[in-house]
Amino acid sequence: MAEAGTPLSKSTILGMIAMGVAVIVVANDFTALSVAIPTIEKTFHTSVNTTQWVINGYAMVFGVAIVTGGRLADMFGRRRIFFIGAAIFAAFSVLGGFAPDIWLLLAARFTMGIGGALMWPAILGMTFSLMPADKAGLAGGLVLGAAGFGNAMGPLLGGVLTDTIGWRWIFFLNLPIALAAIVVTYFVVPKDADQKNHDGIDYLGTGVLTVGLFSLLLALDLGTRMGWTEPLIIGLFTLAAIALAKFFFVERRAGDRALVPDDVMSNRGFAAAGIATLLMSAIFFAALLYLPQFMSKVLKFSAIESGAGLLPMMGTFAVTSFVAGRLYGWMGPKISVTGGAVLLAAGMFLLSRISASTTYDELILGMVVLGIGVGLFYSSVTTAAITSLDASRASLAGAIVYMFQIAGGSIGLGINTAIVLSASSMAEGIHYAFLVDGALAVCGVVLALLFVGGTLSKEKLEAAWPHRHRAHF
Repeated sequence: MAEAGTPLSKSTILGMIAMGVAVIVVANDFTALSVAIPTIEKTFHTSVNTTQWVINGYAMVFGVAIVTGGRLADMFGRRRIFFIGAAIFAAFSVLGGFAPDIWLLLAARFTMGIGGALMWPAILGMTFSLMPADKAGLAGGLVLGAAGFGNAMGPLLGGVLTDTIGWRWIFFLNLPIALAAIVVTYFVVPKDADQKNHDGIDYLGTGVLTVGLFSLLLALDLGTRMGWTEPLIIGLFTLAAIALAKFFFVERRAGDRALVPDDVMSNRGFAAAGIATLLMSAIFFAALLYLPQFMSKVLKFSAIESGAGLLPMMGTFAVTSFVAGRLYGWMGPKISVTGGAVLLAAGMFLLSRISASTTYDELILGMVVLGIGVGLFYSSVTTAAITSLDASRASLAGAIVYMFQIAGGSIGLGINTAIVLSASSMAEGIHYAFLVDGALAVCGVVLALLFVGGTLSKEKLEAAWPHRHRAHF
């Protein structure tokens, strides 16, 4: 084990920079296109219920495939899987940039989700392997900070590119950045050792979950155009229900290969953290898509202005992400997770007051509260979930929580889109959609308060109450 204060070598620093850049590329891709959606609608003469799949399809594939990506990295080596994932991500980014119609763009985005799902767990593993043991906290901070920075810069970068050289350059920009990360990783990160983890991959579970989520999202999408009582829509909802129910039976029989092993989900604290994450995850996705939509179509903002308009949310999210670990250590899991959930719910209810006459200034408070909640909740709930299990399950637990986050966000965004398109106006639709999101968040708050992070004791409350511990200042 490295001694305390082990200095970082030049190759380690270069490797960490490469990993940070790779994290930024993946994280940025979740948010950069949010402000470009209205322009993409005009380019391909389509509507938001189709173009929202540019975000939702990428996220859904990413979320479902990330655990499989982690398994592949364990089986065949993190460095090797990173190269494959980055190559897929870069190649299909270029294809998406040249897409002549919305369908090829969506196909490219879906495949980019596979590339991202291969890259992400490999990046995490390589980051921690590069750093001396006494600097593991610094490695975690780099990943979290880079992800927050990537998410935060996405809307602004996307807006600038959309309004200047075009939204297609959001895709083209991924190529040189991904290539730079590949080159540095090739020369700096040591070759993979022989892998000993050959538990295999839960292909059936992955397939069943994909069918269930895709059927549900497609039903929500088509239902707004065809009507909710059409046989096709009813059939899709039925298929989704059967597939998602089947997923739990498949997982129980898959043993250690399962996407969500039985010993993990039988842990009450972990299960509660996962379900709370699922409930809360509609909020960030909904705000990320529909606040720029409101700014563009109601307030008549340009793409650059819409990207800059999200800074109160994305900026506070990024800043909170950097300090969330320290807050978690100070307040403990119960207060950190529940506090983040409360702020998420409060931010969504503040934003749900939106109407056709709402000004930008009236959105700022809600965005600030929401951004703090996002930064605090997701960092805290992930830590609480991972530490509720044996240390040997840490990587798997992190991937599963992320899968819950993305799956919940995808489903939530589909529900939000159905509500918005069913309303008489965009402002009215966003109002009702955000109210539903707020109600889901309240359920998440209750779940976090009762089951996540252990019990809430008087001692924990006193430890987190500033005036009782003035020695901390």
